[in-house]
Amino acid sequence: MGDVSVSRKGIGILPNLDKAESDDLVDQLVQWLDDRRIQAYLLPCASVFEKWRQHILPLADWPLNVDFAVVMGGDGTLLGAARSLGPLGIPILGVNIGHFGFLTELEANDLFEYLPDFISGNFEKDERLMLSTEVIRQQESVFHSIALNEACVSKGPYGRLTVLSFGVSGKDVDVYGADGLIVSTPTGSTAYSLSAGGPILSPQIEAFLATPICPHTLYSRSIVVPASESCEIEVTLPSQSTTLALDGQEFFRLEKNDIIVVKKSEYKASLLRTKGWSFYDVLRKKMKEGIGRLPRG
Repeated sequence: MGDVSVSRKGIGILPNLDKAESDDLVDQLVQWLDDRRIQAYLLPCASVFEKWRQHILPLADWPLNVDFAVVMGGDGTLLGAARSLGPLGIPILGVNIGHFGFLTELEANDLFEYLPDFISGNFEKDERLMLSTEVIRQQESVFHSIALNEACVSKGPYGRLTVLSFGVSGKDVDVYGADGLIVSTPTGSTAYSLSAGGPILSPQIEAFLATPICPHTLYSRSIVVPASESCEIEVTLPSQSTTLALDGQEFFRLEKNDIIVVKKSEYKASLLRTKGWSFYDVLRKKMKEGIGRLPRG
């Protein structure tokens, strides 16, 4: 993580349009940028709002026109943005209008206090490892995508467990009779993997974390694998709906003998941070307040 300066282009805005709070916040941000003669850009999906149509710019044109993107929502919104913006090399400033906001940098009511620092380049850049996941079926690639948090193979909604063979760089490691298996990045170690009993990894560590979900054994535990290695999961005995899920947002139905290969992506997610940002400070704060911010009802 280091200091970064930015050139003066425009600012991308990626709001979660399903959240009512994002509408007003986008209006305020567009006006704030306009007052300072900084161009604001939104994706074509925002063109449903006529007031924003003059700011529409296709994603393919963002690298030449956008310094960084302000992503408004919760962690799920940021995960989706990372998969889109990571390959384009566009940094993300996460603004939390969700419930937890572990990955986001600012709360909505702090945006305009700190935004001048980010505009002027007075920030730190937090580079996060991403996963590249491929499904091999009968020696052919049938699916490929990237993820920031995790690749999860799970049995789906039915009661029967699934049997998964796990290996690292061609070496057999274990066979799990379980509800599933999670391969996460250090970023994802505070998400689903943590709920499944896995440890927390600092995002500075270049490694993967393989965590079984409800394994039907007493000895199966999480395994930390260097990011220079590849993780292979073979669906030895699928359930009726064994599925691959990336960041809980992208899904692919698996079949018997499918092989899922998870390795380090060539892309990284660049998260913008205020000066003095600390993962451990965020960890302590968010873990204490997390339960109180969960949605109820």
